[in-house]
Amino acid sequence: MTPPPLPIGSSRGVLLRYLSRELVSRVLATGLILVALMEILALLEQLTPILDRHLGVGGVLYFLVLRSPLLLGSVFPLAVLIGALIMLVQMTTANEIAILRAAGLSTHALVRLLLPGVVGLGLVSAVIDDQVTPRAELALARWWNATDPHPESGRAFWFRAGTTLIDVGYIAGGGRIAGKLDLYRRDPSGRLTSIVHIGDARFVDGAWTGGDGRQLTISQATVDPGAFTAPPAEAGWPSGLRPADLVRLSMDSPPLAASTMISILMDRAPSSQPPSYFRTALLERALLPLTFIVMLLLAVPVVYIPPRTGARSWLPVWCLGAGLLFIVFQGLMRALGNAGTLPALAATLPGIAIFAFAIGALMLRIEEKS
Repeated sequence: MTPPPLPIGSSRGVLLRYLSRELVSRVLATGLILVALMEILALLEQLTPILDRHLGVGGVLYFLVLRSPLLLGSVFPLAVLIGALIMLVQMTTANEIAILRAAGLSTHALVRLLLPGVVGLGLVSAVIDDQVTPRAELALARWWNATDPHPESGRAFWFRAGTTLIDVGYIAGGGRIAGKLDLYRRDPSGRLTSIVHIGDARFVDGAWTGGDGRQLTISQATVDPGAFTAPPAEAGWPSGLRPADLVRLSMDSPPLAASTMISILMDRAPSSQPPSYFRTALLERALLPLTFIVMLLLAVPVVYIPPRTGARSWLPVWCLGAGLLFIVFQGLMRALGNAGTLPALAATLPGIAIFAFAIGALMLRIEEKS
């Protein structure tokens, strides 16, 4: 007969709060340390350009603050693994795990008590990735472009707006100026109908204006050159494009909110990436709490370390290595999903399932031998 659930103020409730507090505090401390190290490396790379632009200490601090959400999101899964390892190793060597087992708490029950904290961290990380990081990275990119003394030497990029392909030579003024524009207009079947070259387009009073340009009209086997004097929107330049959108399109792989990715997939917003990239990114963000759970499971085997062995055991190292292998495997599968080689589901879910089942089988094996 299953015993009735214990009340909120029972010993199990106290243990849940204690374990959640210890886990979350160690994960956050580990994450802050990792972010600080990565901030130092990023600053060493960008310090010279910041000083060359005469941005001073304020520019350095602005760069560090805006870059921190992206770095935090990238190190969070590893921070969960390291934080859980630290907590469980300390509890094992201090005989706390042995005491909990003597009180009737199994390893599986211990994992269930740790799950709320891990899932909560996963949801917080997903919110940061979806709402904070895209805004911070876009603000950083706009600031970096606006302070560039030589924007005309910047990197060219392509994007698609409907059936029109657009080549932008450079952007300036935080996305308010786009120069060396080539617009390749196509019919619904994908055939090229005309090519328009515009020297530059400027965003003034909520609309894009541009100077004179050149146009090649392709009709069956003939090509008709001519001048182009109409506004950029008539050449296929998206009229609803904002300076912030242009800066986003100029970035290699900008972090995007889920709403933006859905708009791109529904062809309501311009994009510089294939649809497979956004489908994979959406599914990966939705499965982020499961990724954190796998990281927790990879740390659990350290509870089987004999207390007398203590810090001499190599098991934490093997658990950390398994976590790094999981991160690498997920990154490889995500790259295949981004390129469209694998469907989004096949690029995100198998790694989580394989590592979760593997660590579950290992724990059952250890339980049978003990």
